[in-house]
Amino acid sequence: MRPANLAHTSAFRLTLLYTGVFSMSVLVLLGFIYWSTVSVIERQTAETIEAEIRGLAEQYRQQGVSRLVQVIGERSGDKGDRNNVYLLTDSSLKRLAGNVRNWPAGATASGQWVSLGLQRRENDRIIPHEIQARTFTLPGGHRLLVGRDMYEKTQFRNTVVETLAWSLAATVVLGLIGGLFVSRRMLRRVDQVSYTAQGIMQGDLSRRMQKSGSDDEFDRLAESLNAMLDQIERLMTGMRWATESIAHDLRSPLTRLRTRIELALRDAPSENQDRAALADALGQTDSALALFDSLLKIATAEAGVAPTELVRLDLAGLARDAAELYEPVAEDKGIAFDIRIPCEAEVRGQSQLLAQAVANLLDNAVKNTPSGGRISVSIERGDQCVVLTVTDTGPGIPAADRERVLERFVRLEPSRRGPGTGLGLSLVAAVAKLHGATLRLEDNEPGLKVSLRLATFQERDF
Repeated sequence: MRPANLAHTSAFRLTLLYTGVFSMSVLVLLGFIYWSTVSVIERQTAETIEAEIRGLAEQYRQQGVSRLVQVIGERSGDKGDRNNVYLLTDSSLKRLAGNVRNWPAGATASGQWVSLGLQRRENDRIIPHEIQARTFTLPGGHRLLVGRDMYEKTQFRNTVVETLAWSLAATVVLGLIGGLFVSRRMLRRVDQVSYTAQGIMQGDLSRRMQKSGSDDEFDRLAESLNAMLDQIERLMTGMRWATESIAHDLRSPLTRLRTRIELALRDAPSENQDRAALADALGQTDSALALFDSLLKIATAEAGVAPTELVRLDLAGLARDAAELYEPVAEDKGIAFDIRIPCEAEVRGQSQLLAQAVANLLDNAVKNTPSGGRISVSIERGDQCVVLTVTDTGPGIPAADRERVLERFVRLEPSRRGPGTGLGLSLVAAVAKLHGATLRLEDNEPGLKVSLRLATFQERDF
C-alpha cells in the first residue's frame, strides 16, 4: 500500500489551520500588550511633564524670574535628572536658563506638544535622542519649555516589540512542531488501520485493529471495528457452515426425489404407483421448501423490520393459538400438555415472526419429548416484562452446547438422520434479538426449559 503523504493528510491541514488561528490570537494579544505598554509610557511622560510645568509655574508666581532661573539651573545641571529637558527664554526668545540652546523653530508658546531631535555624546559616540516637550507662556512674556528624553523609553519600547515578535515566532514554530508530531502520530495510527484493512481484504479475516491502551478515540474506533469484524467473521463462518449444511440436508431429499422419479419412469404406467411416486416427490419437495422457508425467516429477522411493522399485539393470544395447534400432536404421542396462559399479555412486536418463534419452541418440545412426558406452556406478566416459558421432559441440552444450538444448522445428533434442519432455535434467537428480548435455555431436570423475556407494551413506544 502506498504510504500517505504527511502534507496531504487532514491532520496536517487541521494543524496548519489551528496554528494560523492560534497565531492570529497570539498576535492580537501581543498587539494589545504592546499598545497598553506604549500608552502607559506616554501617559507617564505627559504626567511627569505636566507636573514639572506646574511646579515651575508656581516658583515663578511666588519668587519671580530669578528664582525660576535658579531652579531650572539646578534641575538641568549635572546633579539633575539627565532625562529632563528645560529651556527658559524672555519674550525675545533669548535663552535665560536650561539645557537646550535655542527655542524650537515653529514652536509657539500656547501650550502645544513638540518633538525635538537632539544629539548626545555617549562613550565617544553621537547618539540621536528624541525629546517629547511642551511649551508654556509665563506672565510677563517669558517662555518655558519642559520636556523628557524618550531615549530610554524608546529602548524599552523596542525591547518590548522585539520580545513580542520573538514570542510570536516561537508560538508559530512550536505550533508547527507540535502539529507535525501530532499529525505523524495520528497518521501512524491511521496507517495501522489501513494495513490491517488491506490484510483483511486479502482474505485474512483473523486480523484485528491494534489498540494502544490509551482508551482514546482511536482505541474506541478499533473496538468498534473489531466488533464489526468479529460479526463479519461469524457471519462468514455461518455462511460456510450453512452452505455445507444446505448441501448435506438437500442432498438426501433431492436424491430420493430423483431416484423415485427414475423408478416411476422405468416401471410400467400404473395409477397407484404413479400416485405414490408423486406423493413421495411432493413430500421431498416440501422438505426442501421448508428448509428454504426457515432460512428466509431467519434472514428477515436478522435484517430487521421497519418500525411500522412492530405493532401492539397480544402475546398470550399468539401462544394460545400455537398451543392449541400442537396439543393434539402431543396427545397423539402420549405427551401431557399443560397450558397456563393469562387472558392477555401485550407486547410490541412483529406478529408473524413471534408466532413462528413460539411454534418453533413447541415443535422442538414435541419432537424431543418421549411418550409419557410432559410439555408446559406458560406466560407470566410483570410490571416491565412478559415471560413466555416452554418446558419439556425430553433429553434436554447440555450446558456446554446451549450457546451453540442457537447457531444455524447445529444439530446435537452427529448422524443428522432425525427430522429437522437445525434452524428452529436459530430462528427463535433471531426473533429475540430483533425484539430486544432475552432468550435463556436452562435445565428442567429433566428436559429443557426455554424462556423468552419481552418488554411489556408502553404507550410512549408509539
